[in-house]
Amino acid sequence: MKLSGNTILITGGSAGIGLAFAERFIKAGNKVIVCGRREKVLQNAKEKFPSLITRVSDVAIESERVALFDWVTSIYPDVNVLINNAGIQQRFHVLNTDSKNNWSHFSKEIATNIEAPFQLSMLFAPFFATKEEATIINVTSGLAFTPAVIAPVYSATKAALHSFTLSLRHQLSDTSVEVIEVAPPAVNTDLGGAGLHTFGEPLDAFADGIFKGLEEGKKEIGYGTSVNALRMSRDEIDEWVEKAYQLSKNMME
Repeated sequence: MKLSGNTILITGGSAGIGLAFAERFIKAGNKVIVCGRREKVLQNAKEKFPSLITRVSDVAIESERVALFDWVTSIYPDVNVLINNAGIQQRFHVLNTDSKNNWSHFSKEIATNIEAPFQLSMLFAPFFATKEEATIINVTSGLAFTPAVIAPVYSATKAALHSFTLSLRHQLSDTSVEVIEVAPPAVNTDLGGAGLHTFGEPLDAFADGIFKGLEEGKKEIGYGTSVNALRMSRDEIDEWVEKAYQLSKNMME
């Protein structure tokens, strides 16, 4: 992937990992468009980076995904990079969850983490295939490989996105579209709620590490603990998940 001269759309780009990526792409000489659900947060991002182009869009909603695609490709037809970054993480135990009356909370997590990157990739792929150079970056997670038992839906959705990304990469291998997977470890952002990831990797160090991977031309990019997760054997995964679950139980007791 070339790192300058692009027009880039980042979903969930108003804060956290998405905004950290936006900052680095802007500094590298790219036009960057970010979307998010909260107008105030988008305004704050634009105040910090005045060249940032923002749009309110809830990618969990199908009609808004289609509207986003139509808007971007008509107003900014030179767009050639899509970063599917938007994500929701919820922590729960199935024995303490009212899925009968609160399923909408989980369906929104599924729609944001699976439906949005799937459909946006499928919308943009044919458009990108007509260009000389284009890239789709799907942000999964180390939890796609070593699930966090306390976040079962999130972990499962990221595993699904990893699988989809592999298929997408092969289907587009004869086109000009490059497909990259970024698999973050725990990063110190507000994902899942403020204060839940303070133990995670520093955001700036993580974003710098991912950009280094992009510069090196990697197709799958991890950082910190997620580097090993990308290549764990099944036995190693089982052992890791058991240890992580016991640790989380001890922390909650």
